[in-house]
Amino acid sequence: MEAERMSGMDHRSILLAAAAALPRREDLAPYIEDVAKAEARGYFLPDEDERLREIYCRYLAVRSSLLDCLLDLSRGRWAHRDTDDLSDFVVAYAAACLLVRAASYLVELTEDAPVTRKKLDEPEPRYGLEAKTFTRIYQSLTSPRRWWGFWDATHFYQKQREEILELRSDGSMGPIIELLIAEESFVPRSRKVFLKKRLSYRVHSFLRRSLSGYQKVMFNMFQLSGHSIAELKQPFVKPIGAGKRVTDEVRSRLESFLQPGDVLVTRHDDALSNLFLPGFWPHAAFYVGSNEQRATIGVDSGLSIGPEVRFLEAKKDGVRLRPANDTLQVDAFVVLRPSLSNADVVNAVGRALTHAGKLYDFIFDFTASNRLACTELVYRSYHGVGPVELALQPHAGRHCLSAEDLINQVVGNGWFEPVLVYGLVGDQWIEGLESRELLQGSFASNF
Repeated sequence: MEAERMSGMDHRSILLAAAAALPRREDLAPYIEDVAKAEARGYFLPDEDERLREIYCRYLAVRSSLLDCLLDLSRGRWAHRDTDDLSDFVVAYAAACLLVRAASYLVELTEDAPVTRKKLDEPEPRYGLEAKTFTRIYQSLTSPRRWWGFWDATHFYQKQREEILELRSDGSMGPIIELLIAEESFVPRSRKVFLKKRLSYRVHSFLRRSLSGYQKVMFNMFQLSGHSIAELKQPFVKPIGAGKRVTDEVRSRLESFLQPGDVLVTRHDDALSNLFLPGFWPHAAFYVGSNEQRATIGVDSGLSIGPEVRFLEAKKDGVRLRPANDTLQVDAFVVLRPSLSNADVVNAVGRALTHAGKLYDFIFDFTASNRLACTELVYRSYHGVGPVELALQPHAGRHCLSAEDLINQVVGNGWFEPVLVYGLVGDQWIEGLESRELLQGSFASNF
């Protein structure tokens, strides 16, 4: 009996803690502002994306606790008859009321926000978010079985209300009763409410499936063509069997030159992809440094990173930590060094490392964060850090950031400085002011 009472007290504590942790309307003001801006723009900026994920994860954690509480008290079912006594019913019903209200508010808040709904359905490994979490919440909210169970419990609550209110005098139940009374005004009274929600969910589900199917077809098509193009070389640009102009000696010298947070923009002289990607400079990689370098500046990623790793780079095989002899299989490069505080650089390197392991974005959809292209990794690592505010540009009907867009913005705004170029004048290694001048002349620069 004592164990049962202790179990009951645990459920009450969980309920009260969850109720206090649920985001309130006044808490959501800055997030609602982010949503409005994203809907008007057509996509979320990286810092808006992260704020949305953080508040969404807070909601999901509370939701999980309430569900555990409800299912435990109802023995895994959704009917009030499965609770043993009135106190258990009150706790379980209060949890159900909070779940319904919070889910309804989430759905209503995003009713005219398709960009936000799409974002909430995206998987994001950094936050432990699986695909379609919003759709699953929406589906649960409109489940006929759960709604009938909720209405049955509501009818029972109304019938036993006077007896339930007498539990106020119980020191442990008093706060629960007050919570339940406060929730009464939010409880749906009509079955029409359910039918409307159910129809709305059906529309959402149909549109999501249609969009998802299109995206999968497009991604697979671009993945296939992207893999093929990446393997091909332009004929007659280099002699047959000629290697890369960045030699082992140059790679070794570059490793001693680079600092964590540097961005390397690179080029292959004969890559067929040069014909399809805009500009002279098509690719970017993020220098995360050696284990010793990261430790020196204070980066603690929690990842187990091999001693040979120096770069984080998005290529056709995904966003992976790579040794220098992988990333530096190129013919020319420019090193962009951030003109930021050490704290900002540490922040950016830490953010970059959280993206390790993601798939490559063959369709260059910078509005989604579950797959990343090469410059998208830099974009999501640096945007919002210190003064850096990168602006996506229209390319072939999409808003994204080419490597040359990246150079123009970070150098033009003084956030980064070109400190080294290699391969623009033969195989010469050129540092300092001359490297900036050579970079300016290598493409359509605006700095």
